[in-house]
Amino acid sequence: MIVGVVSCELHLPESRSLKDKRRVIKSLIDRIFQRYRVSIAETGFQDLHQRAEISIAVVTQKEAEVEKMMEHLRDLLDNLPEAYLTRWEPQLLEAGP
Repeated sequence: MIVGVVSCELHLPESRSLKDKRRVIKSLIDRIFQRYRVSIAETGFQDLHQRAEISIAVVTQKEAEVEKMMEHLRDLLDNLPEAYLTRWEPQLLEAGP
């Protein structure tokens, strides 16, 4: 079993309040979950209105599957019109038999 975990940071320049930010982040989290069925949550900067951290976890049988999923997720986040990806820190963890 291979576990891929990524922590990423987003800049939301159009967000003028925490309400604006939460609307964007909640929509993003919902879209990613519906499309990829991964574990995803906002994990940092909850008190800042133009900055967000989200973390994503993926479990598969093969390393190539995790890498492909991470590539798709990175492409999606790179192309967001309402946010800029400013940090991307992926990790691969391998569990024993």
